[in-house]
Amino acid sequence: MAEQADLLRGTLDLLILKAVSLGPIHGYGVLLRIEQMSGGAFSIEQGSLYPALYKLEFTGMLEAEWGTSESNRRAKYYTLTAAGQKRFREETAGWRRAAAAMAAALSARAEEV
Repeated sequence: MAEQADLLRGTLDLLILKAVSLGPIHGYGVLLRIEQMSGGAFSIEQGSLYPALYKLEFTGMLEAEWGTSESNRRAKYYTLTAAGQKRFREETAGWRRAAAAMAAALSARAEEV
């Protein structure tokens, strides 16, 4: 299994938006999907996940609907709203710019600065 990575501040919402963008999913499924997408590098605690899901729903980024899980339990299923899709695109672009800038900074050589 991959080594655990520290989750940078502000990335949990983006990871949740990505997980939900792949299709409707219940809360615990979001947690599992994030672990799967990251190759096990990110393991989200339920105590962090559910408040973040609530906040994203409250702010209109996610819609929730009650349904029945695979284990025949009542579960809240999340989907992205139009506002959530827009925020996901914007934050993804921002992270890609930041990652490119960090990669450039880390590969800089003495003769280049």
